[in-house]
Amino acid sequence: MNAIDATDVHVTLGGQPIVRGVDLAVPPGQVVALLGANGSGKSTLVRALLGVVPLASGDVRLLGEPLGRGVPWQRVGYVPQRMAAAGGVPTTALEVVVSGLLHGRRLRPPRDRRARATAALAALGVEDLVDRRVQEMSGGQQQRVLIARALVREPALLVLDEPTTGIDLPTQDTFVTALSRLRDAGTTVVVILHEIGPFAPLIDRAVVLRHGRVVHDGPPPPARGEHGHAEHDHLHPHADPEPPADGPDLTLEVTP
Repeated sequence: MNAIDATDVHVTLGGQPIVRGVDLAVPPGQVVALLGANGSGKSTLVRALLGVVPLASGDVRLLGEPLGRGVPWQRVGYVPQRMAAAGGVPTTALEVVVSGLLHGRRLRPPRDRRARATAALAALGVEDLVDRRVQEMSGGQQQRVLIARALVREPALLVLDEPTTGIDLPTQDTFVTALSRLRDAGTTVVVILHEIGPFAPLIDRAVVLRHGRVVHDGPPPPARGEHGHAEHDHLHPHADPEPPADGPDLTLEVTP
């Protein structure tokens, strides 16, 4: 059973085709880098795989189940590019990370939530932020909190959208070490990267998109210049859609 099975995936947003006929099969335990120039459709593809944006056509199965309520979402972790607005409500790192333990079937966090959240933050070297408000953090600190929020689930499938944006190199290395432990435990990882960089030792396979189509699926390219920085695809502006009720929680609202 593959962690991801996607067949002939098409996504249209604002009347424009963004993803065009993508096939993607990711076996358990594999680490896949999704590469491509800005506007190539990388983020839209992963959001479609998670049910956050609708498919125009095609089929997706996650952890053996068709996309929808049957997917064991508690076993899926997701790290978006940036932290969503929290509606002005003060929110601590603890609350954000604990929200990663909630899903459609679990409305209350477990009793050991603080210990688990602190351990996830410690894996990234930022356990001192546990009671800090995220509104007071730098962009890099916020990103580490989002990563901890995904790691606290100990997911079977982890999807990351440029997770190291705004994070310094020593912290990137700390994150790669944490990711290595998950991989060694059998976690499947799909990660959107701008550059392979410190992820190079982890990557089993690279999938490169151009204009919404797969143009390479195989061994990862060199760590630098792997996706053609000179190419600038046009980004089609569109509003970020709301996540599905039974899908992964991509917002920062915390259930009381």
